[in-house]
Amino acid sequence: MMFSVLDEIGKLGIVPVVVIDDANDAKALANALCEGGLPCAEVTFRTAAAEEALKIISKEFPEMLVGAGTVLTTEQVDKAVNAGAKFIVSPGLNPAVVKYCTDKKIPVIPGICTPSEAELAMSLGLETVKFFPAEQAGGLKMIKAMSAPYSNLKFMPTGGINAENVREYLAFNRILACGGSWMVKGALIKEGKFDEIKKMTKEAVDIVREIRG
Repeated sequence: MMFSVLDEIGKLGIVPVVVIDDANDAKALANALCEGGLPCAEVTFRTAAAEEALKIISKEFPEMLVGAGTVLTTEQVDKAVNAGAKFIVSPGLNPAVVKYCTDKKIPVIPGICTPSEAELAMSLGLETVKFFPAEQAGGLKMIKAMSAPYSNLKFMPTGGINAENVREYLAFNRILACGGSWMVKGALIKEGKFDEIKKMTKEAVDIVREIRG
């Protein structure tokens, strides 16, 4: 399961990072992403609505690859998976959380931004890591420099990635996918601008096709 989910993420190229304040917005948001051609979302556990939003999306849109982000504890892993999350993303690398996920065969992508953390991730059996916060931690130049000694490691940069700079990230063959929130900004969700989300999602999908064919 772990590799099939990661393969799917790689094919999509972009993972929309979503913060939902009201679970009632989950269905319309998921619909906009699917209609925009990106049936994927990382619902961040930063809000009280996250768990309920995950349940709604996984029930109403079973074809979606929906995961949970900002997962900091093993308790949150259980909540997320029980709500329908198919993968787990963390801002940092907590060995306890990673081991808990790998023991249960739950795909997990922890955040790193140093060579030491890259080696720790590899020692825990991982081949894909999130690079976070991407732009603030040196961006693509840092990923290129850091990836050189670790030939099996793939990266999912997240943080500061947008429609302007995503192309250069996607063009590097060690990038599995990019995490981004530009097409699902909180204000757009709150204001119910789902047509705009759909439009920007379509544009993001076109960028992936343009770069990766």
